[in-house]
Amino acid sequence: MKQKIIIIAVIMGMLATGCCDKDNKKIIGDDTVSRVTKQLIEKYGDPNRDRLEKGVKQMASLWEKEDGDASVFETFCLDNFIGNPTEKEQIFTRLCKHFETIYGGFNKMTVSLMEPVHEVMYTPFPVDDMFGSWSPSAHFEDDFFANKIAFYVMLNFPCYTLAEKNELGEKWSSLDWGYARMGDIFTSRVPAKIAQKIAEAEAAADNYIANYNIHMGKLVDDNQKTLFPEDMMLITHWGLRDELKAQYADAHGLVKQQMIYEVMKHIIDQSIPQEVINKNDFTWAPFKNEIYKNGEKVSHTAEPFTRYEYLLSVFKAMKAADDYTPMYPSCISRKFDQEFELSQAEVEKLFVTLLEAPQVKQVGDLISKRLGRKLQPFDIWYDGFKTRSNINPQLLDSLTQTKYPNKEMFVADLPHILVKLGFPQEKAIAICNQVRVDASRGAGHAWEAKMRDDKARLRTRIGEKGVDYKGYNIGVHEFGHNVEQTITLHDVPNYMLAGVPNTAFTEALAFVFQKKDLELLGIHGEENTMNLTTLDIFWGCYEIMGVSLVDMRVWKWMYENPNATKEQLMGKTIEIAKDVWNTYYYPVFGTKDEPILAVYSHMIASPLYLSAYPLGHLIEFQLESYYEGKNIGQETMQIFSNGRLTPQLWLKKGLHTTLSVEPLLNAVSTAVKTL
Repeated sequence: MKQKIIIIAVIMGMLATGCCDKDNKKIIGDDTVSRVTKQLIEKYGDPNRDRLEKGVKQMASLWEKEDGDASVFETFCLDNFIGNPTEKEQIFTRLCKHFETIYGGFNKMTVSLMEPVHEVMYTPFPVDDMFGSWSPSAHFEDDFFANKIAFYVMLNFPCYTLAEKNELGEKWSSLDWGYARMGDIFTSRVPAKIAQKIAEAEAAADNYIANYNIHMGKLVDDNQKTLFPEDMMLITHWGLRDELKAQYADAHGLVKQQMIYEVMKHIIDQSIPQEVINKNDFTWAPFKNEIYKNGEKVSHTAEPFTRYEYLLSVFKAMKAADDYTPMYPSCISRKFDQEFELSQAEVEKLFVTLLEAPQVKQVGDLISKRLGRKLQPFDIWYDGFKTRSNINPQLLDSLTQTKYPNKEMFVADLPHILVKLGFPQEKAIAICNQVRVDASRGAGHAWEAKMRDDKARLRTRIGEKGVDYKGYNIGVHEFGHNVEQTITLHDVPNYMLAGVPNTAFTEALAFVFQKKDLELLGIHGEENTMNLTTLDIFWGCYEIMGVSLVDMRVWKWMYENPNATKEQLMGKTIEIAKDVWNTYYYPVFGTKDEPILAVYSHMIASPLYLSAYPLGHLIEFQLESYYEGKNIGQETMQIFSNGRLTPQLWLKKGLHTTLSVEPLLNAVSTAVKTL
């Protein structure tokens, strides 16, 4: 998963255009706006009309009493509007340099302060969490409105709506796009204390999830028999899910999958004993939900709705910003309309179209046939369309641990991985020189750099025996993020275009890399590889789209019930998960009221991030299709250097297509017939 960057979440993703005054008291009247606009047009001419009208109006919407009276506003506008195009470009370049210093500095501080929380090389102390929850950027907005730099930027580089970007952006130059993206920086005035509370809530939830491990060697069946290695410890939900996936390659893996599923259900409904969370003092029989000490049953205490308490804390912190972002007056609208630049309704419609497609039942029947049994709920994670599903997981662990006995060997191989994917050797080395690898305390993530003299971070689990297959698989995925992060920072036309349209696009490239993991190890695919890949992407979309619907509907419910308790939130989350299951999964699986769609840890620590994954899968399919028969490295360098356009325009310019589920559905129909 791409690590959330607090600076971006606070400055870019959270903020939106609208009146700055919480009580909607207009400080600058329409008469002042009209008078100033008229004077500027007279001075700089009609060609500047659209830009200066936008700039003055947007400035007025955010001007507060402490900024000065109407005469101060008027003087500022007349003194600071840039009418000369050459001067404007020069100042834009200067601003890019300054913002790179600021964003990069904030990000570098945050990464450094979070190292003891994220990396295993540190002995953890409680004070680490305190430092990790502090946001260096929390006062950025307050400071830059106070010194009026924010108003200077708004006046000369006004914000464009999503509709305007999609309509006008096709004809914009890279410089025009840079101007527009600079206009996205200062678009509301959220108080620093609220921004800091958001950072604290997200950091606390992230820490809770990062330390939520299950000691698998302590799990026993009803006969006190252990099924997993003594030293296996898996983080929820990622590690549990990946272990469940790995068991498809084991002829006796079904009982292990069923046990993992029981563990997941106990996490969801909070009946899991606190004594087994990140501890190995007791054995635990999840089917009975009993714990034992030296073979003797002992009493236990259920987790006290902690999971949902953290979700509520994140919700309340995010909701506190609503009054200061009236154009996007909810976390939901800020996430979708602004950050994803795809509306929530548009995304939900896209997901439902796939979930209701007849191809779902066809693929479900095919999976059942391949398994030789009826589908069970956890088969939403069926992994049999991948080549590795037919390989014993212990053999894969042995292979990767032999190849990568330590972090240094993994790091040394990264340039070779890129060369195998078609990157020129010189470029491969240059990219890898911008990436730092760390052993992760959590499941693993990628954390981008925000300035060109800093490095992106790759975190994955590296054990005493080296990099096991899970760590390698996650590492390759996160390396895909790092490649995107490096190209879109160093190779884009200007700093304001750094990045991708939204996180789905970086997930798409990470997925492409991840699917090449065995090939990179020298294990080549079977016949019908393209058809199998299509079905794998499709089934992954089917799974995660349902999870995303649960996430969206839980957030809608929280907004409708802002004073709900953690107990009520848990009950509603489970109800929503079962409703989504019964609507879109029961017709395929044949069992009702399954809660499994609520297990994802993202729901707790990454507000509404989950939709990025199915969007990423769709874009991944379009990328995979585009890459077919082409050099992945060369195409990646070309496509991702276009920078941060809107999603539809990025796809149109880079892949000559638009975002849709229809190409995937058509390919699935062909694949099912072929297989």
